[in-house]
Amino acid sequence: MIDTMSLEAMRTYRGRHELPEDFDSFWQQQLAALPELPDYDLLEKPAGLPGVTCYELYFTGTNGSRVFAKTIFPKAEQPVPVLFYFHGYQGQSPDWAELLKFSTAGYGVVAMDVRGQAGCSQDLGQFKGLTVKGQVIRGMLQGPDHLFYKDVYLDVYQLIKLVAGFDFVDEHQLMSYGASQGGALALVAASLYSDLSKCLSIYPFLSDFKRVLELGNNSEAYDELFRYFKYSDPFHETEEQVLQTLSYIDIKNLAHLVKCPVAMVTGLEDGVCPPSTQFAAYNRLEVEKEMKILPDYGHDALNVKVNDYAFDYLVGTRFLGD
Repeated sequence: MIDTMSLEAMRTYRGRHELPEDFDSFWQQQLAALPELPDYDLLEKPAGLPGVTCYELYFTGTNGSRVFAKTIFPKAEQPVPVLFYFHGYQGQSPDWAELLKFSTAGYGVVAMDVRGQAGCSQDLGQFKGLTVKGQVIRGMLQGPDHLFYKDVYLDVYQLIKLVAGFDFVDEHQLMSYGASQGGALALVAASLYSDLSKCLSIYPFLSDFKRVLELGNNSEAYDELFRYFKYSDPFHETEEQVLQTLSYIDIKNLAHLVKCPVAMVTGLEDGVCPPSTQFAAYNRLEVEKEMKILPDYGHDALNVKVNDYAFDYLVGTRFLGD
């Protein structure tokens, strides 16, 4: 499935379904209901490395679920800046060795395992309806309070707030970064935690659900949405209810809350997260922003210059020049 919208049209496209009137208050209430700090354990992981300290971080998220994150901090006399990295859908945080690259620039890195996916985090949520495949649709017929991703977004917020309070962390230099689901969560981080200093989102997931339906995108990422309608509601009698509920976790609707500079990377051949849905989020950002467009790439591994661009943007290196 290739997006049918022209690049010219995408540059001003803002999405198909507007945010609910109580959208901002919904998220304010969700954040206000959280504890000041969650229960947590920070366990040092012996790694045999002289310049950094590795920890396994566990904290208690909503509904009692235990959330895990890998953390690496350079040994330094002053508090260090921290990069929060988020992984793709159904996956887990990268290997420890992969995360070490950020410590060479003097940055700490925190990589959360999304609950209920391939990593070490635990999900204790209970959901009615179709749960045989996928997590986007979980709880959608019970209302926004019951959405699976509502809890994931709150995990992201609690993680950042918790780590920002560590005495070896510079709370004024916190950044978010990720691709696909991770790109969505990087934007979620910047929208819910207003003190981030920078965000890099690569081909973000979870944007503009009505457009996804219009395009007939039944790729692995969104297949669960189409399976719901095909096997549970073939006449689409609940479509408006579904879209209204999912609008509370639609990242384009969170974009206006972002306060820090944002960079995005989008492939115009993306058949998983259609580029028009990514532009819908980008065009709603009201901050300093830039988008790098890859005309020949889809939802691919981006191993040519993109990693250097990410490093340059986030930590100030000059791999690609001034």
